[in-house]
Amino acid sequence: RITPQQAFDELQDPSIPMPVLLVDIRPAAQREEHGFVRGSLVIERNVLEWRFDPRCLDGRLEIATRYDLRIIVICQEGYTSSLAAASLQDLGLLNATDVIGGIKAWREAGLPVDVPQRMWGP
Repeated sequence: RITPQQAFDELQDPSIPMPVLLVDIRPAAQREEHGFVRGSLVIERNVLEWRFDPRCLDGRLEIATRYDLRIIVICQEGYTSSLAAASLQDLGLLNATDVIGGIKAWREAGLPVDVPQRMWGP
């Protein structure tokens, strides 16, 4: 598991030899209420393994053809993401990890978060 700052630093580091992906597994309502990290992949928890398993031909992400991806999972407070990262590791994606404390800790660390614009009125 890594801290929000470590995750942010990895996402900015061009010297890492494999793709680094921040994957937001929260439901839409949480992303709308608490914001999201620009550039993160939104893959809700119930389909995460299907999207990243290189053996899965139906529903797999185009980038998910290799086992050495650095997948950093983020949820609201770091509980669901820890289980999700462990599940990805069970599939053979041994570089999968998660953000300790989730988006809540990310925001508390002062890291950038986008908040969707809400439309008001009739």
